Amino acid sequence: MNPIGLRILDRDGIAVSDAVLDQYRTVGAAQISDCMGRLYGVVGLRPLHGGTSRIVGRALTVKARPGDNLMIHKAISLAQAGDVIVVDGGGDCNNALVGELMMMDARRRGVVGFVIDGAVRDADVFAANDFGCFARGVSHKGPYKDGPGEINVAVSVGGQVVQAGDVIVGDADGVVVIAAAHAEAVLALALKKERDEAVSKEKILSGTYEKPWMDRALAALGAAK
Repeated sequence: MNPIGLRILDRDGIAVSDAVLDQYRTVGAAQISDCMGRLYGVVGLRPLHGGTSRIVGRALTVKARPGDNLMIHKAISLAQAGDVIVVDGGGDCNNALVGELMMMDARRRGVVGFVIDGAVRDADVFAANDFGCFARGVSHKGPYKDGPGEINVAVSVGGQVVQAGDVIVGDADGVVVIAAAHAEAVLALALKKERDEAVSKEKILSGTYEKPWMDRALAALGAAK
């Protein structure tokens, strides 16, 4: 067995079905976040890809030494179609961890996106493509390839713990992470949230939208008019 700090593990546990992932493609990151108490999401990373691309897939996690992408290369070689490569790079932005060539390689293998708590380079290429890429920053300086690193371990990305196999949803608002064990339950809540918001939009357009909660909240604060 490889020592801690240099491990390549299998993804064990619950495997989220393609059918569930397909339904997650119909709901926004913000709505999903609302359904998890606004507690579970990645902060500090921004979308660097072009267009309005969304990413939805299963997490293949990498814990990398800041500035080193050896294990990211290995993760891409192990990736399956529908995976999102999620990298804990310690938030360090001195050296880019991925660039155009790695994006091309990952895309060819069916990877649907990168979530990088670190920097990327070839930002213009990412901006011109619809391959999802969320990162903390950009750097022209390339990475090292010395290791150590780990694959399919629990990682911390933007303040969020991510386990291998978790559902990753990213859009213009950012990235949320849904534990595989809760994927179906959260999906049901998120779909209802989307339906409820659709009704609210119709009421706004028709002039019948009301906010009874607002006056109750103000009354509770002693500010009722």
